[in-house]
Amino acid sequence: MAAKTARSKATPTKENGARVEEGLSLFKSDKFDADAYVQSKCSINEKDIKQLCSYLLDLKRASAEEMRRSVYANYPAFIRTSKEISDLEGELSSIRNLLSTQATLIHGLADGVNIDDDKVSDESLANGLLKFEDNGLSDLEKWATEFPDHLDTLLAERRVDEALAAFDEGEILMSQANEKHTLSSSVLSSLQFAVAERKQKLADQLAKAACQPSTRGGELRSAIAALKRLGDGPRAHTVLLDAHFQRYQYNMQSLRPSSTSYGGAYTAALSQLVFSAISQASSDSLGIFGKEPAYSSELVTWATKQTEAFSLLVKRHALASSAAAGGLRAAAECAQIALGHCSLLEARGLSLCPVLLRHFKPIVEQALEANLKRIEENTAAMAAADDWVLTCPPAGSRHASTAFQNKLTSSAHRFNLMVQDFFEDVGPLLSMQLGSKALEGLFRVFNSYVDVLIRALPGSEEEDANFEGSCNKIVQIAETEANQLALLANASLLADELLPRAAMKLSLDQSGHRTDDLRRPLDRQNRNPEQREWKRRLLSTVDKLKDAFCRQHALDLIFTEEGDSHLTADMYINIDGNDEDVDCFPSLIFQELFAKLNRMAGLAADMFVGRERFATSLLMRLTETVILWLSGDQSFWDDIEEGPRPLGPLGLRQLYLDMKFVICFASQGRYLSRNLHRGTNEIISKALAAFTATGMDPYSELPEDDWFNDICVDAMERLSGKTKGNNGDVHSPTASVSAQSVSSARSHGSY
Repeated sequence: MAAKTARSKATPTKENGARVEEGLSLFKSDKFDADAYVQSKCSINEKDIKQLCSYLLDLKRASAEEMRRSVYANYPAFIRTSKEISDLEGELSSIRNLLSTQATLIHGLADGVNIDDDKVSDESLANGLLKFEDNGLSDLEKWATEFPDHLDTLLAERRVDEALAAFDEGEILMSQANEKHTLSSSVLSSLQFAVAERKQKLADQLAKAACQPSTRGGELRSAIAALKRLGDGPRAHTVLLDAHFQRYQYNMQSLRPSSTSYGGAYTAALSQLVFSAISQASSDSLGIFGKEPAYSSELVTWATKQTEAFSLLVKRHALASSAAAGGLRAAAECAQIALGHCSLLEARGLSLCPVLLRHFKPIVEQALEANLKRIEENTAAMAAADDWVLTCPPAGSRHASTAFQNKLTSSAHRFNLMVQDFFEDVGPLLSMQLGSKALEGLFRVFNSYVDVLIRALPGSEEEDANFEGSCNKIVQIAETEANQLALLANASLLADELLPRAAMKLSLDQSGHRTDDLRRPLDRQNRNPEQREWKRRLLSTVDKLKDAFCRQHALDLIFTEEGDSHLTADMYINIDGNDEDVDCFPSLIFQELFAKLNRMAGLAADMFVGRERFATSLLMRLTETVILWLSGDQSFWDDIEEGPRPLGPLGLRQLYLDMKFVICFASQGRYLSRNLHRGTNEIISKALAAFTATGMDPYSELPEDDWFNDICVDAMERLSGKTKGNNGDVHSPTASVSAQSVSSARSHGSY
């Protein structure tokens, strides 16, 4: 297993080394130009500098995270080795003492000390000390005889402090006796053995008392300090940690989690017990043993083990059930409570939050995914019965105060409400580095909702039926133009305002305060680069719906229900062969396009309040779709250029008038775009080229520009039901400029 781990760790190292070697190859080249290299790296603009700074900050965070993982990956082995070295030092010290005692005994025997058996009483042997008759004994010899009995008395009466003082005094006297040879070697060795035996007895008493749950904090610290004073520091520290473990295990007996208990309350009570015990153990260890590395390492190992055990308990009794049910708030709250208690230990040098994250993060991710799945399924179910009529938020809703801005259909209201509730729960996700995952998941859910809106467009059900095995859910079809515009109103308001505003709750600093006030203008919401990119992706998803909408309406204009086209070359070629007087008026399909755009503009004025730019871009896209389709219809141009009948003067005039009409009403509605202008120019250029190929001069056949302008203005007035005196917009500066641009282009031959 260790070898496998070593190989897995060595692989990234080799890859990193290879990347570094590849990066340095540029500098090893003989053709390397330092000045050119520096110039290439310095010739960047402010935007590139910001991106580079952001990239370097990301590298810094990634490097710090990698270092932290490396430390935690190797720390247990380092701690285990340190502890083994400490234990080995203790054993070596014990062996040294035993060897010293044996050497003393052997030395005494070598001096020829002989003691008669009848002078040794049974009691003396039981005490492990030779007793001599009082006749002729010195005071030191009398003390050596009585000292073990005195120690026994102190130990029996639990007079620990006096016993420790007696041990210290005895050590001093025995050391002096050994130096001055005032006691025989046999008496001194027997005395040392008796003292060591009683030290061990006191140490056992102290260890047993320390591990009792009823022992108070002051008594525990006194017992551990006494045990350390006896000369067995490693055992004293181990007993200290074990005592704290036994105490909080005893207190945990009152915590009985059940299926009906509140997970947050259980987590709070349990984390209070565990991390208070770790905190107190850390305080006691520092106060008694100081910052000695061996003891600090053992403390970290013990605290990590307790945190692991705590994580498993919380997962089993609180997190697992919440995550399985999709209870993001409950799961995140449990994790946040535990992380909050755990983070308080960082002031003591114990960084245990990564241990919790390793266990909690997968569970909370499971709850996050389940919550997002519920939003997606509930919204799809609402869309199946949505009438696609814009309404204000439900009465009593937290968003009712902004009803004039938040008109949505029922499924969008439901989606928005669930998203707002979702972001109320994401605060704890930040500490677990799940903010980005939450945004990505919500984007996925919104993209799914946009797909539902696309399927609500008429004709989309036939396209879905073309895909075998399609598992699309049932959705109510938006029959009218107002219903279909409501689909776009849903998507645009959610993507442009409501979702980014809700995502602002992810912009929290470490103290828990928002970095931006939610009441500030919307452009201040997007200071976070990640959220700006997220909003851009949301809006690109809305473009899918906009394209589907425009494509559907363009097809409805161009084709009949039977599949025949309203826009063919014959409508221009056959004009010259018609003996009847030709009415100079735009073609019917472009009249219908103008009428449709006018209707949609009126509906959009009420639906897109405050978002007029979106409504304008929608009308622009629809007009472009029709014109670009005509420009790219190869069969249409094959008939114009190579058909059996050439394009005549009247047909050329009609085609030119239709394109001029499109330019005029697009300019009047403020949705004339470069793409639309380019498309009309391309169509007229192709028509002029086809007419020129017949040998005639197109410019001699086309009337003056004022003639086209008058007809276009008159057509717009008649189709919109306005009179010349009331229609000021038709003669707006924008329309005049557009008309002049078309005329100028024709006079210079660009058409």
